[in-house]
Amino acid sequence: MKFHKLFIFLLAFSLVIGTKASLFAQDEEEAEEMTEEEWQMQWDEYTAKKDQLNGQINDINKEIDALKKTSADKDAAIVKAEEDLYASVGSTKAGVADWRAKFEALEKDVKGGKLSLEDCLLRRAELEKSKIRCLPEFWERWNKLKCPEAPKPSGYTVVKGDCLWKISGKKEIYNNPRVWPALWEANKAGVVSAPPRIPKTINNPNLIYPGQVLRVPVLTEAERNNAINQSGKYYYKKWRPKKRVVIEKTEAEKKAIDDKKKADDKKKADDKKKADDLKKKTN
Repeated sequence: MKFHKLFIFLLAFSLVIGTKASLFAQDEEEAEEMTEEEWQMQWDEYTAKKDQLNGQINDINKEIDALKKTSADKDAAIVKAEEDLYASVGSTKAGVADWRAKFEALEKDVKGGKLSLEDCLLRRAELEKSKIRCLPEFWERWNKLKCPEAPKPSGYTVVKGDCLWKISGKKEIYNNPRVWPALWEANKAGVVSAPPRIPKTINNPNLIYPGQVLRVPVLTEAERNNAINQSGKYYYKKWRPKKRVVIEKTEAEKKAIDDKKKADDKKKADDKKKADDLKKKTN
């Protein structure tokens, strides 16, 4: 099969060569028959064509040079516009490139779920210091960039027999009763909800009531350790509110208070008397 293809190829090649040789011989015969005048006419014709082509080439080269200049002018205008744009946000091309690299790295880490909320907010705040984020290249992407949401604190409903120590020790809460100060701190100013006539604040950690829904914040390791340290500073069951301190007044202060009270009482009596007298006259 291969030999057959090779034979066909050689046959075709020989036919092409033979045809060209025949044409070349014919051209030579025709050339030998041309007179000097015919040669001169053909020469002049080819020379004219050559000059015409050279003129066209020169025109094309001029157009190319003009286009190059136009392109260079436009490139310079683009560079100037770019510099002006970057200057409007207080930066340079190199500064924008550096900001872009940091922003794209943050985007990648956020999409990959590799960042904690704290790290994400820290890096986002650092980038937010620059107005580069306002450039059209970044503005829409910047607004779409969202850090991971903080875990929402869960709630716990107090039942009869509960205390903060016991609640904190539950496996589903902190699994350690000594973390109870974190519960108290989170609910001092107000619990999530409480039934009617049940306190909505916890001023005394010993006093919690059934039906109160307590906040159970998610703690970092540092916050957890801090709560444990706090619990060791006093005995939970012996906690009492601070005693009210009464400051004794001096005799002069007491006398001034008495005088003011007497003056107020006298003014009230005079006002009442005037009112009564006016009422009698009216009647």
